[in-house]
Amino acid sequence: MKQLLIVLTLFGVLMSCNSSDKKQPKTEEPNTKTIETNSTSENNQKELVAINTDEALIATALMAAPKESRDKCKVIGYNMAGEFITLREGNNEFIVLADDPKKPGFNAACYHKDLEPFMARGRELRAQGKSAMEIFNIREEEAKSGKLDMGKPGSTLHIYYGKNETYNPKTSMVEGAKYRYVVYLPFATAESTGLPEKPISANHPWIMNPGTHRAHIMISPLPEDNN
Repeated sequence: MKQLLIVLTLFGVLMSCNSSDKKQPKTEEPNTKTIETNSTSENNQKELVAINTDEALIATALMAAPKESRDKCKVIGYNMAGEFITLREGNNEFIVLADDPKKPGFNAACYHKDLEPFMARGRELRAQGKSAMEIFNIREEEAKSGKLDMGKPGSTLHIYYGKNETYNPKTSMVEGAKYRYVVYLPFATAESTGLPEKPISANHPWIMNPGTHRAHIMISPLPEDNN
């Protein structure tokens, strides 16, 4: 009887140890991963802040310009007080238009200075309350008559845009923002350029508004995480 009790006791101890060993990894590993994931997510969120100062407007707007040209770009646009002003002077070939803080989302642009008469005329007509179609027709007539200078063929517009309104102050990158490029070729057509009038696929160039003063090549790069 005594030997039987000893055997039963040893058997119980072994079963208890095996059960403990099997359960241990299942409870620790998921908890460790959860803590790491939550910590990373919290750190990313802490890096993003609202674009709510003139300095932030300038920094994020410059992301629309080529990296090697940002230091000398002129920056214009609405400040936080709602005034359209020169936010920063510059002396190279680019003019940067900052995001309008009063509008939802984010949209900054950088264009060659030769396009300024065309861009400025559009802003002037919008300030007068003209609709998009009215602006198009007025500038079309003025460009055809020679009154409106459209700049040199091939002048470019760089657009940096997205739906979010937060950015990383260390990098000036806007959360989720993407790029689009426009190359202006006034009165060009599909026949004169060899480009299609509709995009064939993502990341492919095509010509928009062919045959008009606003004829331009559209180029929409794939997001970096899709490359």
